[in-house]
This record gives sequence, structure tokens and C-alpha cells, in this order.
Amino acid sequence: MARVRTTRNPLRAAAVALTVVAAVAAGWGGWSRYDAAHDGSAAYAQARDAALAAGEQAVQNMNTLDHARLAEGLDSWEDSTTGDLHKQLVDGRDAFLKQIEAAKTVSTAKILSGAVTELDDREGKAGVMVALRVTVTAPEGEPAVKESRMLGQLTRTSGGWKLSALGQAPVGDTAG
Repeated sequence: MARVRTTRNPLRAAAVALTVVAAVAAGWGGWSRYDAAHDGSAAYAQARDAALAAGEQAVQNMNTLDHARLAEGLDSWEDSTTGDLHKQLVDGRDAFLKQIEAAKTVSTAKILSGAVTELDDREGKAGVMVALRVTVTAPEGEPAVKESRMLGQLTRTSGGWKLSALGQAPVGDTAG
């Protein structure tokens, strides 16, 4: 009877082992990607980023105004707001228009940093804190530069996130 040779090719065994390892790694990677894509934290992060971007832009809009393009600037304010804040701007537009035309000032804002302080994605509400540098230039004299922090409340509308409240953030030690 002939003897059957049972030795294996070591290259073939290594190739099979590497193929199995690659298949397991690909399956694990695919599952991890699927799990991450369908995780609620990814959607929450996208909502947070959208709220922050809209909040920063709205705060910048509300602190930028050129007397030479006043109607355009006030329209930008109104487009950036909703609710009571929007109503206040619309109701006070004529008086504010006269005030800025008389002062002939130009204010420009630059966002330094911003953060979402709260987010309720289900209710469509968010809070932001924005640090900015505002430069006000009058017809005569040197420009005045001021850095400040502002707190804004955002409401999600059909047109995206809009400011529903805006105010100065407290500065200094508030602990008593």
C-alpha cells in the first residue's frame, strides 16, 4: 500500500489564517461603523454643531451694523431672531433706524469662541455662550474695541435655529 503524504504547505496555511483574520477584522469594523452611524449620540452631536454654528452667526449678526447699509443690517437682525426678541426688533425698528442714522456708527463683530451650554433637541431649544470682539467706529475718533461674552437662547424653527433671547453674560466673581 502506498503511503499518503500528509505534510502541508506552510505558505498555504499562513494565507488561510490571514484571510480568516482579515474577514473577522472587516466584519468587526463594519459592525462598529454601523453601530456608530445608528447611535443617537451622532445625531445629537450634529444637532449641537448646527445650533452652535447658527448661534455664533446670529450673535455676530446682532453685533454688526453699518449706518450706510442700515436696512440690510436690520433685516439680518430680524432674519436671525424669533419669538419675543424678533417682535422687539420689528416694533423698535423705526426708532433704532433714526438713532443709528444720527450717530453714523459702524460696528463689526468677530466671534472669538462659542459653546453650547444646553441642548434639548426634542423640544428644539438650545443655549449658547459666545465670546466676541466688537469694534465700533464713529465718524470721528479712534475705533472702540470691546470684548464681551453673550448668552443666547435658540429656538429651532422651520428656517433653522434662531435667537429667541440674547443678553450679556455675567462677568466676575458671582460667588458670595
